[in-house]
Amino acid sequence: MQVICIEEPAYYALLEKSLAFLKEHIAGGYQERWIDDKEAMKLLNIKAKSTLQQLRDEGKIRFSQPQKRVILYDRQSIYTYLDKHAKNTF
Repeated sequence: MQVICIEEPAYYALLEKSLAFLKEHIAGGYQERWIDDKEAMKLLNIKAKSTLQQLRDEGKIRFSQPQKRVILYDRQSIYTYLDKHAKNTF
């Protein structure tokens, strides 16, 4: 059996690099279910919050309001909305 000894700072540096690698390559597929208005607007490629509010008011995308001024949007409902309006190629 071989034993490898490294100094404490080197151990923690190796640990940080390993965690960064795992987050990027393995856990990279994980996405939060509930997103804020900026992320929702980015996914929908819209610039105005009024357009986002219109989609919400018309029931086209799901949202949650856990606090008075906090509105979160369901990422999957945005994907469903986009898929519903996708046009097939010829």
